[in-house]
Amino acid sequence: MKKESRQAKIEQIINQDTITTQEELMSKLKDTGISVTQATLSRDIREMQIVKQPDSSGNARYMIFKSGNQNELERLNRMINSSVTDVKQIEFINVIHTQPSYANPLSAVMDDLKLDNVTGTLAGYDTIVIFALESKPPLAYMTFL
Repeated sequence: MKKESRQAKIEQIINQDTITTQEELMSKLKDTGISVTQATLSRDIREMQIVKQPDSSGNARYMIFKSGNQNELERLNRMINSSVTDVKQIEFINVIHTQPSYANPLSAVMDDLKLDNVTGTLAGYDTIVIFALESKPPLAYMTFL
């Protein structure tokens, strides 16, 4: 099977079903007649920018991250407003505390958007450290600051 066809099927499965692990995704693909190795599936996940993110009920699931448009900035703003609990700035380092399990997806969105003043992020379970180019908040336009 061609990569494009396989990835289209992966996108369809992720959009239709709540998928939480690679094993689940492999099983769903197999149910549709597509046999894939774990290495190939991992590569597809990386290429398709599939991230694990909490859904509306707070359960982590695979979702496809699409970057590079105004909707993603709006999505970032919504994620920040719904998940950030505290922000501290020390010179060019910003520490953002989030609700549990939200730090990693929020950090991934920030990294993919390549925000002007952000040079890098580190994310854990509920904390993000943002390294900025200057000692001004990298997300000053967001409403949580």
